[in-house]
Amino acid sequence: MSDHDRLLSPAAALALAAELLEAQGFIIVARNERGDSLYFARPGQDATLRLSNHARRPRQRRTHPEVVTSLVVATPKRPHQLVTLIAAAQRNYAACAGKGHILEERPFV
Repeated sequence: MSDHDRLLSPAAALALAAELLEAQGFIIVARNERGDSLYFARPGQDATLRLSNHARRPRQRRTHPEVVTSLVVATPKRPHQLVTLIAAAQRNYAACAGKGHILEERPFV
């Protein structure tokens, strides 16, 4: 089995997703207290992309409207699956952040 086909644990998949986002020019701008959610932004942008192992609750959506998209990795993933999920989350981030306003959050799981 090649590295491309190996199944990553959720923790390993989250770590790889964070590395891939940083390689795409995103920077970590916040981390929750438990350390299971990272918030990324492009330099100069207020909008954030959330990477986590769980979905946000409605209250979290109301109190943090700067999060325009979430990438949730709660189950094992293969590296190529992460690449696909990250591409979708980046498209949504670009659409929301580029318009200068925040649209309804679209999570990618």
